[in-house]
Amino acid sequence: MNLAAYASDPERSRGRRHPEAPAPTRTEYQRDRDRIVHSTAFRRLVYKTQVFLNHEGDLFRTRLTHSLEVAQLARSVARSLALNEDLVEAIALAHDLGHTPFGHAGQDALDQCMKDHGGFEHNLQSLRVVDELEERYPSFNGLNLTFETREGILKHCSRPNAQRIEAVEPGGVGRRFLDRTQPGLEAQLCNLADEIAYNAHDIDDGVRSGLITLEQLEAVDLFQRFHQETMREHPQLQGRRILYESIRRMLSAQVYDLIEATSAALAAAAPASADEARRGAPLVGFSAAMREQSAVLKGFLLHNLYRHPQVVAKTGQARQVVRELFAGYLDQPAQMPPDFAAREHRPRAVADYIAGMTDRFAAREHERLTGQRLLA
Repeated sequence: MNLAAYASDPERSRGRRHPEAPAPTRTEYQRDRDRIVHSTAFRRLVYKTQVFLNHEGDLFRTRLTHSLEVAQLARSVARSLALNEDLVEAIALAHDLGHTPFGHAGQDALDQCMKDHGGFEHNLQSLRVVDELEERYPSFNGLNLTFETREGILKHCSRPNAQRIEAVEPGGVGRRFLDRTQPGLEAQLCNLADEIAYNAHDIDDGVRSGLITLEQLEAVDLFQRFHQETMREHPQLQGRRILYESIRRMLSAQVYDLIEATSAALAAAAPASADEARRGAPLVGFSAAMREQSAVLKGFLLHNLYRHPQVVAKTGQARQVVRELFAGYLDQPAQMPPDFAAREHRPRAVADYIAGMTDRFAAREHERLTGQRLLA
């Protein structure tokens, strides 16, 4: 792998919280990726909501398929920029490990339940999963990932939480939120690949669901350009091939713009190392024009898909499930597995347990505890 000077070199990693001997056949970031893929939390993503609840259809994206699409996009760009592909893949595959069942509705409900107990942030929960909650090794909790992978997983973090992390890990992954510095370039890339991926696949899922139409999407410049281009070049094209080809072209345009704009930013800043790249402004990004077009697309999806009455009705039920599960376990901890019930900080134990649930398990548990079936 030919890495640029500003890429993360696994031989110069800041290391793991618990020292381990190097693997004989894998780099440190390959080892991280493999640990993530074999984790319990990763497998659970297949039954966790992206936009549409798990029972609403077999072909809608889940957190797992979303994570795979982010990893594919990010690796493609990383190769063009001579960044570390293995690190990019590890971050992309792990970035949603802490997400609750029922997508952002579940996260918002759990945050509200935890408002008097430190709150709930899914990025912080993803870090908690890989640092503490996975139970696979005899000598430590978690997956014991490298600093660079953990830094990329913690995409957002409130200042109070960053201060708490800093108190137990001085100079660690919480420090940049206090210093207002950047994560490594691989983490910056994963942040944008996440956005590119969900904008594209949410269009696909939204049209498949019938909640948005191609006619509505004609109002979005970024999509309209490639939809019309597709129809000009393939006037006989029918059915979903029209949508797929339009999305494919839109994705390609965003990727090429990202590579071009980032290459120019890197050439201008000329960081001599991965750490130097952390100290300035973000270097991975779109051109100004593409950034504006992407923002318009996000706004369209927010108003026409994520806030569609049918989606809102389902997410309202999902919030109720999470709230009532939290109240039930808080009042009757014996309803949880013994290792969760025995923990001293009961609210956090309840949040950890709920956050780890799949959609369908949460729905079954809610029915078991309350006798209500809210989500078929």
